[in-house]
Amino acid sequence: MRKSIMIFSLLLALVVVLSACQPSPQATQPPAAQQTQPPAAGGEPVEISFMAWGAPEELAVWQKIVDEFQAANPSIKVTVEVSDWTSYWEKLKTLLSANTPPDVFAMDAPLYLDYQSRGVLQNLQPYIDQNPDLLKDVYPVTLEAYKTPDGYYGLPRDFQTVVIFFNKDMFDKAGVPYPQPGWTWNDLREAAKTLTQDTNGDGKVDQYGFTADLWDMELTWSEGIWSHGGEIISSDKTKTLIGSPEALQAWQLFYDMMWKDKSMPDTNTSGQYGLDLFQAGIAAMTPIGHWVVPGYATATFKWDVAPMPAGPAGQATSINSAGFVVAKGSTHPDEAWKFIEFVLSPTGQTRLTELGLAIPVLKSVAESPVFLKQKTVEINQQVFLDSLKFAHMKPVFKGYDEWSAVVGDGMATIWTGETELEPTLNDVVQQADAVLAKNK
Repeated sequence: MRKSIMIFSLLLALVVVLSACQPSPQATQPPAAQQTQPPAAGGEPVEISFMAWGAPEELAVWQKIVDEFQAANPSIKVTVEVSDWTSYWEKLKTLLSANTPPDVFAMDAPLYLDYQSRGVLQNLQPYIDQNPDLLKDVYPVTLEAYKTPDGYYGLPRDFQTVVIFFNKDMFDKAGVPYPQPGWTWNDLREAAKTLTQDTNGDGKVDQYGFTADLWDMELTWSEGIWSHGGEIISSDKTKTLIGSPEALQAWQLFYDMMWKDKSMPDTNTSGQYGLDLFQAGIAAMTPIGHWVVPGYATATFKWDVAPMPAGPAGQATSINSAGFVVAKGSTHPDEAWKFIEFVLSPTGQTRLTELGLAIPVLKSVAESPVFLKQKTVEINQQVFLDSLKFAHMKPVFKGYDEWSAVVGDGMATIWTGETELEPTLNDVVQQADAVLAKNK
């Protein structure tokens, strides 16, 4: 018996030694091929962290998504943190500087290259190559912002197209026809004039036909420039083109609506209200994205949405997305990828759509009742999808954050009435070009 045990022990030792000399099957596979295994009895699941910006109510939705993910993947535990926009980016920069980043974090598409070029993001292409069907149902235009020569370092989770929100009650009372497909900027301007009124009879305008955020390009002026045949930035990302003759036509339109027609409040006037002028029932029209729908659903007036108007070069709108990235410093990239896969699945996309803030990137979900027949409010959701036909991707380039601040802050004095349009615009273009040169 003792001899049998000794022989068995020697054989077992030999097997262990031989096994140790052989390469691990996982070691010879790309990262995406490594499969997360259920924890052993009594073992602890792998913990990963996920950070995103958003309103407090979004945390509950993300937690629901996480709960469903964990039920399907008991070997992984996800902790979720949702912060407001400013706090989110400040904390993210601090964590990256300390080399303690969240495993997965949300990314605004225009800022993507600033992070990707710093080498702080994991290349997701090996994972995608292992699941080539993953992106087949994703709207192609939403992927454009995340492409790089060596693959994707991020993927979109949802997107926004900008449309015109309009107050049906104001239109009805003023006898103005609702916006129709194919309408123009001239149509919008004339409607805005009629809808701008002194409803109290005290000689002061208290109802505006149109209001818009002119600081960032996404909501108004990029659409205006594209529809007039202009561009925002050159294809090689070295020249700012917002001062071209075509672009100037769009700027002049907004300038005249504000200072000549008085149908659009200047920055000082709108700032006095301290409110969303459309939601407060002070403005009849505003261009904005789907993220306002849950908030606007509580409005006491009837409203709907219409496509952006056409200019001399046709219709145009902006498309932007929120995406996912995995930190290069993550110690659990495989598990982080599994979470992204789940959010991009029909189940994950359905849960995000139920929140009502954005448009799902999966066609099968976006073009289903899940999106088109949302319960929050009865509006023409199809307009957001139809706008893809003439949508331009919001530009993505290195130095975007600094460039947009130079443009937004530089043009701000025009909308307060402190400076003239053309000389200010020319100065801004020079400053913006300097940012591009610095980030080339």
